[in-house]
Amino acid sequence: MKKWIKSSLITLGALALVTQSTSTAFAQDKEFEGEEVTVGVVGESSERVWDYLSDKALEEEGITIHVELLTDYVVPNVALADGSLDINAFQHVAFLENWNEENDEELTPIGYTFVTKLGLYSDKYDNIEDIPDNAKIGIASDPTNGGRALLALEIAGLLEVDDEAGILPTVEDITDNPKNFTFEELEAAQLPSALPDLDAAFINSGIASNAGLSTSDAIFADTDNFEALSDAYRNVIATRPEDKDNPLYHKIVELYQQDDVAEVVYEADDGGSLPAWDGAPEFD
Repeated sequence: MKKWIKSSLITLGALALVTQSTSTAFAQDKEFEGEEVTVGVVGESSERVWDYLSDKALEEEGITIHVELLTDYVVPNVALADGSLDINAFQHVAFLENWNEENDEELTPIGYTFVTKLGLYSDKYDNIEDIPDNAKIGIASDPTNGGRALLALEIAGLLEVDDEAGILPTVEDITDNPKNFTFEELEAAQLPSALPDLDAAFINSGIASNAGLSTSDAIFADTDNFEALSDAYRNVIATRPEDKDNPLYHKIVELYQQDDVAEVVYEADDGGSLPAWDGAPEFD
């Protein structure tokens, strides 16, 4: 009996050492335990994704992510540049590059997130083929999203745009407009409310969702032909240039670019956003 007790105590002691060793190793694996990161996002669907990621980061790595929901496309980059945010995640590469150029900044992408569908919505027509000659089409007034709308119509075969304009064409770069469309250029967030006064409008999925529109209601989306879509429309996590190699921020990217987050991205936006890190080009 005493021999069995002694043997059991030895076994339990060994197990305790193994458990302690495993726990210590696990704790040591949490390189960023106690670190905090503030991220700026736009749109309720993005907030849902980052709330999920915040829980995941805290549980798996001990990282606290503070999610700031912002309401327009100006504040997130201004706040990042002035240090109010550590990272932001709301824009595609084209928008970031254009913003940097216009504001003499060098905000830097460090990881891809998703591609947001740019959908064409209409209160009057059920198919893009039904849009008549001389229709008035709403597009975003900012160069990147407005340009993307024009390129989307080119993908749909309804316009031709000068190739030399690249990913930032304007209405002046239209070289062929066989249906004689006219364009109403509005701030992106105003497009849903203007829809009744237009024949159709291009609205990205985040703004559409906030306005109560379902991505399934879009009569066309440029992501329907994903291969024709420029890589510049992949959304990114961005930071200041001096932090581009920050290992904490790259850990956030690593946690984001996983299958469970991809599912949340898709579900949070009702299928309006697609994971965009697989096959993406390297950053310069």
